[in-house]
Amino acid sequence: MAGSRDVTVEVTVNGAPHAIEVPARTLLVHFLRDRLRLTGTHVGCDTTQCGACTVAMDGVAVKSCTVLAAQASGHEITTIEGLAADDSGDGLHPIQRAFQEEHGLQCGYCTPGMVMAIRQLLADNPDPTEAEVRHGLNGNICRCTGYQNIVAAALAAAAHLREA
Repeated sequence: MAGSRDVTVEVTVNGAPHAIEVPARTLLVHFLRDRLRLTGTHVGCDTTQCGACTVAMDGVAVKSCTVLAAQASGHEITTIEGLAADDSGDGLHPIQRAFQEEHGLQCGYCTPGMVMAIRQLLADNPDPTEAEVRHGLNGNICRCTGYQNIVAAALAAAAHLREA
């Protein structure tokens, strides 16, 4: 395409280094899904309204549909696939396990973004109230559950993480 240029993105994703040449306008969400085949990060709205694309960049939650892959170069990205398993042997992060136990999902489309948003919420506030969880999930949309079980999962995960 005339006027386009490529850039090399050097990024660590889920602990693995990558150096990949992509068009300069490539969004981080598309870099993760299309180039690295990490499809747990979902594309919902492309306007930061739904939160399905939430990942952690250097430990801070970002909506990857509004971050250029080139902006992520030199940074560490954690996706839903990269959340560490604990000692339970089931391969799930405590937040993921809480979603399972509290029935915090239906279709599952929003779940990766919700889990990553809750990861940030609990990093910032390990003992949130229900109101603080609801406020912290502002910007993440679920069209199925009505949020009650998602909030319950967040509170259960908080309790589990505080006990650990």
